[in-house]
Amino acid sequence: MTTRTASVDRSTRETQITVDLDIDGTGRSSIDTGLGFLDHMLTALSLHSRLDLAVSCEGDLDVDDHHTVEDTAIAVGRAVGAALGDKTDIRRFGEAHAPLDEALARVVIDLSGRPCACVQLDLVRDSIGMVACENLEHWFQSFAMEVRCALHVDVLRGKNDHHKVEAAFKAFALALRSAVARDERPAGVASTKGSLS
Repeated sequence: MTTRTASVDRSTRETQITVDLDIDGTGRSSIDTGLGFLDHMLTALSLHSRLDLAVSCEGDLDVDDHHTVEDTAIAVGRAVGAALGDKTDIRRFGEAHAPLDEALARVVIDLSGRPCACVQLDLVRDSIGMVACENLEHWFQSFAMEVRCALHVDVLRGKNDHHKVEAAFKAFALALRSAVARDERPAGVASTKGSLS
């Protein structure tokens, strides 16, 4: 059975990021982006998707949080794409609901090779911790563009913005876990085109 791991180093004038990923892990994580709330969300992503995920980022937080959030999504997405390779014998599709108290989120993903993101978190605050709420939607969009998937993230209800975002990340983790799972009846690439790239 092939090992589905990847390491990504991404360095720009705005951020320096390293990501180590094991698709078939147990949910172990080591996350340090300099943004506590983003660390919390990536830890939840790792735990509930059962991906082993290590992320280290040094970003220009003296400017703001945008580059760190966006570039972390790009690097994580790039690692997922590299670990999946040609996506042979994966389920491809995943969907999940996750609650956090009064908040409920739904995520549907298709690892199709066709990038598209529809994200509706319904947030009312300007920021959570040091992360601008607009950048939390942007995290999902940047991930989808990099891994080249169709990604639908909807918060169906909720009052507390922290709860809404955490429910969304947990639903995303569960949907991703399902989509990357090895198909029990392998038949090559799950596409009538014969390719998911």
